[in-house]
Amino acid sequence: MSILFINGSPNKNGNTVRLTKKFLKDQEFKTLNLVDYKICSYGQNFEDDQLDEVIEQMKQADTIVIGSPLYWHSMSGAIRNVLDRFYGYVDECLLQGKDMYFVFQGYAPTKEQLAAGEYTMSRFAKLYGMNYKGMIAE
Repeated sequence: MSILFINGSPNKNGNTVRLTKKFLKDQEFKTLNLVDYKICSYGQNFEDDQLDEVIEQMKQADTIVIGSPLYWHSMSGAIRNVLDRFYGYVDECLLQGKDMYFVFQGYAPTKEQLAAGEYTMSRFAKLYGMNYKGMIAE
């Protein structure tokens, strides 16, 4: 079983990574740091956009773990950007049957912030045929 961790934090060794490692324990996984990729905003179209590279790695994984720090009451812009870009661009069956988890790390998140993150990620998983397994937060 292959696991892909998509790190939406600009910090490659920060608390989002720490919480993900704690969650995955001794399981092997590949890390994709979004900070290393140029992913244009929804509605933009540039030749050097790398969203397709991210999508290809997601297609290869059995399990996808999406991690984000809690910034300004929500997920990071890097994660939001990827989610926005999927809409209308990615076939809704592309990730069918994959398991997906959401790691949401922040200092004292409120129940409303957690609920909003859970809602967004569960809807994203459902729309693209993934099995949403839940949120890991601290």
